Amino acid sequence: MIKALQLYIEGVSLREIERLLGVSHVSVMNWVKKYQIKVPENLAYHPTYKVFNHSELTEFMSKPENVAGAGMIITELGDKFMLIRWERFRA
Repeated sequence: MIKALQLYIEGVSLREIERLLGVSHVSVMNWVKKYQIKVPENLAYHPTYKVFNHSELTEFMSKPENVAGAGMIITELGDKFMLIRWERFRA
């Protein structure tokens, strides 16, 4: 449930959460309502996400151009890893 809500807050759609986690989008919608989760209204960034196996994640993270100038969250999805990435805020 917590991973589903984290993804929802990051802007991942209910249907995509269903595909990624294998939990019904209706369940996620019910949790959002139950816990009164609000997505930030004024997102000045658009996160992207990718799903990797361990070796793909290691290779991705080893390249400086993939990690420079961005914020990231990596979370475990069974035997895979999901990386959520967004550009850093610029003044």
